[in-house]
Amino acid sequence: MSTPARVVVCPQEQAPLEVQEIDLPDPGPTQVVVRQFASGICHSQLHQMHRQRRRPTLLGHESTGVVIKKGTDVSHLDEGDIALVTWVPRDAGNATSQPSAATLDIAGGTAVSQNVFTWADHTIADEQYVVKAPADIARDVTSIIGCAVMTGAGAVVNTANVQAGDSVAIFGVGGVGLSAVVGAKMRRADPIIAVDLDETKLEFAKRFGATHGINASKVDAVEAIHAMTGNPNQTMMGGRPVTGVDFAFDCIGLKVTMEQIVPACRGGHFGVCQGGTAVLVGVPSTTVELNAGEILGQEKQFRGSIGGSCSPDRDFPMFLDWHAHGDLDLESLVTERYAIDDINEATTALEEGRISGRSILTFDS
Repeated sequence: MSTPARVVVCPQEQAPLEVQEIDLPDPGPTQVVVRQFASGICHSQLHQMHRQRRRPTLLGHESTGVVIKKGTDVSHLDEGDIALVTWVPRDAGNATSQPSAATLDIAGGTAVSQNVFTWADHTIADEQYVVKAPADIARDVTSIIGCAVMTGAGAVVNTANVQAGDSVAIFGVGGVGLSAVVGAKMRRADPIIAVDLDETKLEFAKRFGATHGINASKVDAVEAIHAMTGNPNQTMMGGRPVTGVDFAFDCIGLKVTMEQIVPACRGGHFGVCQGGTAVLVGVPSTTVELNAGEILGQEKQFRGSIGGSCSPDRDFPMFLDWHAHGDLDLESLVTERYAIDDINEATTALEEGRISGRSILTFDS
């Protein structure tokens, strides 16, 4: 039997989001149907909403729910299991086939997704995008593990592999940036410098582990980072002192921030060690210009991090453990909650910068 669902649809034309009532099909052999408790509202969905589309689009890619149906080939989940839905394959290295992206028949045609859709009270997804979770987890705030936490904390832990004592700067401390702050705290980085344009967000970041805050609307962020970091016993080529952070993370993806993270990194101690690493975490919507001479002469690196380089089967238990032990304060990180019928209000608030942490949709359970 089909499963009735209320699903957010982004029309093909530029128009407000719609909530449609549709029937989900029964799961195929490698699919599951999940009744959802909550879904994160990610900034990257704004990019999908504003770009041109060939077909209507299904949005949302992180949630917590309960499995209510499963396909015949699904072995890691049973009906009744609590699960986290994400857009990254849970165990890509051992997958025997390519997971399929979810599509739905809706009023007026077919809607497509980027792997999954979670702005819905029920969803259907390939089993590679659904991770089993303990039955006793919080069923609302854990919904942001599948993107915000994974992307931010994963960039620190996996992509950069930050070690104890490394210096870190994080540009943009929304939901992803705050998760990066937590990842840096868990790796015992020092200092952990938060950079933002909002003083309230900078103070908020200190609750999650930031040791310093830089308001980039008042000072030159790169100069401020160099002023508070450095080792007087290290010099770059030409005898200049080494200042800057070991790792700088851009959790926004704007041209200005992408072009700040390399200069914010320390140069290499000539003949002793390489320079720092700039990590792009936020989704870019523009090109970027980098100083190749700086990267070469100071042996700096610029690299990307997609989904925090995470393997959900491996990493989600760690994030859930952080939450269970009070190290990852998801209750504070989730700052706004919306009903599905208020999705346009929710996305407008996100676009206008009125969400200090992460917002979520909650569904009747």
